[in-house]
Amino acid sequence: MSQHDPINDDPSAIEEQLVAYLDGELDEQSSRRVEELLASDPAVRQKLEQLEQAWDMLGELGLSPVERDFTKTTLAMVAVAAEEDVERQRAEMPRHRRRRWIVAGSGLLASGLIGFLAVVFFWPNPNHRMLRELPMLENLDQYRQIDDVEFLRTLHREGLFAEESADEP
Repeated sequence: MSQHDPINDDPSAIEEQLVAYLDGELDEQSSRRVEELLASDPAVRQKLEQLEQAWDMLGELGLSPVERDFTKTTLAMVAVAAEEDVERQRAEMPRHRRRRWIVAGSGLLASGLIGFLAVVFFWPNPNHRMLRELPMLENLDQYRQIDDVEFLRTLHREGLFAEESADEP
């Protein structure tokens, strides 16, 4: 054989191929490979002969008689096992539902907390502007009595207004 053949590397693969060959389960190409291997390797031929002898011995064994109730008891055992499986699944259902609700509730609570914290830390606080402009608001009535803006600018240049905070533009 010119190609690398995996059945030459693994004895269990050779045995599998031989059993499939004896059962007639191989396709034409695989059968040809097994026949080439049998022609070239005496150990593989011996293994095939051993397998054929085992098949022949199994064929000589008679079928043991089966009681009439065998099918009924087997089906009854299968039915009991299936019923036990259904009961076990039914018993686990409330636990799975509860776990699902807990996970969903925890996720909802976590997303609500994250949303709240995002608003608290990243949403601009409208009171900051009011606090920054508080000195002007305290004297708003007096400033409204002045008709000329140029007069206010003059007062500002002379430093007569309350000190401005560092964060003002």
